[in-house]
Amino acid sequence: MTDLTIPPDADTDRTRALVRDHVEIGDTVEVRNEERTEDHQTDVTGEVTGLEADYLEIDGQSPENGGVRYDEIHTVSKIESA
Repeated sequence: MTDLTIPPDADTDRTRALVRDHVEIGDTVEVRNEERTEDHQTDVTGEVTGLEADYLEIDGQSPENGGVRYDEIHTVSKIESA
């Protein structure tokens, strides 16, 4: 598993660039919106199906249904590469 932690001072454009450099469509990922703790579970796990302008599409879903907005990402862990 490979982790990408977004720097705290990264804006949305920088976060989008970092995520796009780290994952590809077809990768299976875990996305968290805050640092992992013992009682904090993974926020979203699934297959990257799109690298949209405003969000990371997971399992074909928009942010309202399971995708994640770039400005909400703290860590992306790649579980399996395409």
